[in-house]
Amino acid sequence: MSDTVFLFDCDNTLLDNDQVRQDLRTHLEGEFGAAESDRYWSLYEALRDELGYADYLGAMQKFRLGAEGDPRMLQLASFLLDYPFADRVYPGALAAVAHCGRFGQTVILSDGDIVLQPRKLQRSGLWEAVEGRVLVYIHKERMLDEMEKRYPARHYVMVDDKMRVLAAMKARLAERLTTVFPRQGYYALDTHANAAYPAADITIEHIGELANFDFATALAPPRTS
Repeated sequence: MSDTVFLFDCDNTLLDNDQVRQDLRTHLEGEFGAAESDRYWSLYEALRDELGYADYLGAMQKFRLGAEGDPRMLQLASFLLDYPFADRVYPGALAAVAHCGRFGQTVILSDGDIVLQPRKLQRSGLWEAVEGRVLVYIHKERMLDEMEKRYPARHYVMVDDKMRVLAAMKARLAERLTTVFPRQGYYALDTHANAAYPAADITIEHIGELANFDFATALAPPRTS
């Protein structure tokens, strides 16, 4: 059992997924036009509501229906599968993971599909940064028992841009969890939605701040008289 395990979300925590989405939108509009791009995103949102996670490739399968003869469809998935995800890793993110590794074991705990999400982690260099310690679930906050079996620890640190996820994990792990909230990305900047949840234990403006964070002090047990 480790003393401390650091758990990192991927999208908009270590990697700028908002920019990936914007690049995909620009590609769709350039190849198929604005109306067809809007149709793809409508399919994407409906599928996300149905599955509970983002499935870009599944939405492409639905987008293709009725246009199977269009040769552009055969190249659409390649845009994401071959995307240069390493260019979208936030500045300082890899240094932050390495710094946390001095205080405990580092693990990526992410939501997503079983094809694109692992490929994103591999092509970005994040997979290697945590030496292959990667967990990808549909709803990670519901899989904490499984996570603890794989990476048992006396204490956990969860770094995530979604206050909803941090609050759910805190409710389950209580004082065994320190929550870290980087204020970056679409969900993190939704102040109205975030107001419904308790504040994180640690709030930072960007992930790079963790590269010099004093975890020795922050995670020290309280002194007793």
